[in-house]
Amino acid sequence: MNIVVDDLSSPQIAEFLNEHVGEMRSITPPGSAHALDLDGLRTPEVTFWSMRDGESVVGCGAIKRLNAVHAELKSMRTASARKRSGIASLLMEHILAEAKSMGFTRLSLETGATDFFLPARKLYERFGFGYCDPFGDYRSDPNSVFMTRPL
Repeated sequence: MNIVVDDLSSPQIAEFLNEHVGEMRSITPPGSAHALDLDGLRTPEVTFWSMRDGESVVGCGAIKRLNAVHAELKSMRTASARKRSGIASLLMEHILAEAKSMGFTRLSLETGATDFFLPARKLYERFGFGYCDPFGDYRSDPNSVFMTRPL
């Protein structure tokens, strides 16, 4: 398996991300789903990584620059068939190291507040993220949880 900066041009990553955005929008009320689609991820302030096992996309994650020292974790996803296999942890380790090497001193995220997102929140807690108030352009939302950690 390898983790690479992805230019979001392959049909495999497009399909993987379309499934992600579709799932997030199907379980989160309108106005509370903040998953970025392909166009949202293709902006200069976003660095996107995919994790592949051979030709198969098994996970992904991104960071979005908020300012010179603060970035947001975006688009964390593991392929359904590979959940609970360590992929999310490998991606998180990689992204934390990359964010620090890019000069960021803080990484924050928004995730869902429902039970569906509990495994994600537990992963973030294991990696030192603590709960915080909304950041950036986010506003308080009963469907969202905000977390942050220093790098």
